[in-house]
Amino acid sequence: MTFASPDPFWSQADKHLVRYGPAFTREIVERAEGSFLYTAGGRKVLDFTSGQMSSILGHSHPRIVETVQRQVASLDHLYSGMLSRPVVDLARRLAETLPEPLEKVLLLTTGAESNEAAIRMAKLVTGKHEIVSFARSWHGMTQAAASATYSTGRKGYGPAAPGNLAIPAPHPFRPDFTTPDGGLDWRRQLDFGFDMVDAQSTGSLAACIVEPILSSGGVIEPPEGYFAALRDKCHERGMLLILDEAQTGLCRTGTWYAFERDGVVPDVLTLSKTLGGGLPLAAVVTSAAIEEEAHARGFLFFTTHVSDPLVAAVGNTVLDVLAEERLDERARALGEHLRRGLLDLADRHEAVVDVRGRGLLVGLELEAGGGADARGTDELGARVTARCLELGLHMNIVQLPGMGGVFRIAPPLTATEDELDLGLTILDKAIGDATAAGG
Repeated sequence: MTFASPDPFWSQADKHLVRYGPAFTREIVERAEGSFLYTAGGRKVLDFTSGQMSSILGHSHPRIVETVQRQVASLDHLYSGMLSRPVVDLARRLAETLPEPLEKVLLLTTGAESNEAAIRMAKLVTGKHEIVSFARSWHGMTQAAASATYSTGRKGYGPAAPGNLAIPAPHPFRPDFTTPDGGLDWRRQLDFGFDMVDAQSTGSLAACIVEPILSSGGVIEPPEGYFAALRDKCHERGMLLILDEAQTGLCRTGTWYAFERDGVVPDVLTLSKTLGGGLPLAAVVTSAAIEEEAHARGFLFFTTHVSDPLVAAVGNTVLDVLAEERLDERARALGEHLRRGLLDLADRHEAVVDVRGRGLLVGLELEAGGGADARGTDELGARVTARCLELGLHMNIVQLPGMGGVFRIAPPLTATEDELDLGLTILDKAIGDATAAGG
């Protein structure tokens, strides 16, 4: 008699894969469609993170599938000095979605790469090298991007790029500078931050790179007025303002770009994640004047997959679907529905202490022991995450020192209210089960 061998997948994974972050989720995902993942064990799991916050149209969207099949059969990849119609079309169409003077586009692969290019351009154009970013930022894991990232990953790798400076993140729920009524005094905080920048600067301030909503930092949304004041601080010092909209761009927050809320146009905009709808596509967008100065000074960012036609064609399809289905409006409506459900959870569960975010990028913060028990909060977040997965919901939790446990909830813009309600029902039970188990 013969018996089937046990699946060697996990033993091979453990033996051969480099571990690059938190432990791998012990589920083998076989396929994905819409808002759901399907595992080798036959489970159907609701994906509340859109993959890595990227599959903005859901998984395996039929329009994207059709585009990939058509494009890969005709033109997939070129020498980086050659151009194709999908690349030029996408550059033009991106510019058409943006306010003046943003019209020059560089198409790359990842958010880290687009931030790397933006920082490199800013240093070249200004002739300076110092970069300012938020103390809870995440901009990527390549050298310049990682040097401007402060939320995690800084210890043990030796010196960061010279001239990187941090300012405090304006966090309304956990204010460090307060008004008489206990709210966040962001103007005083911003003044303090730039006083510190000025004190540390060698006189070589090139740019400030920030996220309109700090996602990996705990879904922190700076108050209205902040970015206009930040822009003024930058321009007073001859700095460029770079906005990293990897997770907030292209309708996720209820407008095409998160910066629209503040009426502030960045000097340089970076996009990734949502632009490729789950495929590796990123962009740097800037003005003709900045591009001209960069070119005159010999700007070089020649990569293997710059201006690749396959993913550019996908980017065009993403723009088609976003516009045709008016997914900015849908994100606003679904975001309100999701927020109401999460606020209802907050009313029922003492451990839920805040709900924040915009559109379909929402944070839900947990605390154990009234906030005094940081280790207990970490353990509670881990229990809720694990219980959600057991019940069929994939969640992502940010656990940073002093932050509590913050779930980042970012379903695809194509999700239905019923799917959101299913996620809320599972999350409700998971929080209840986890708090009971910890009590």
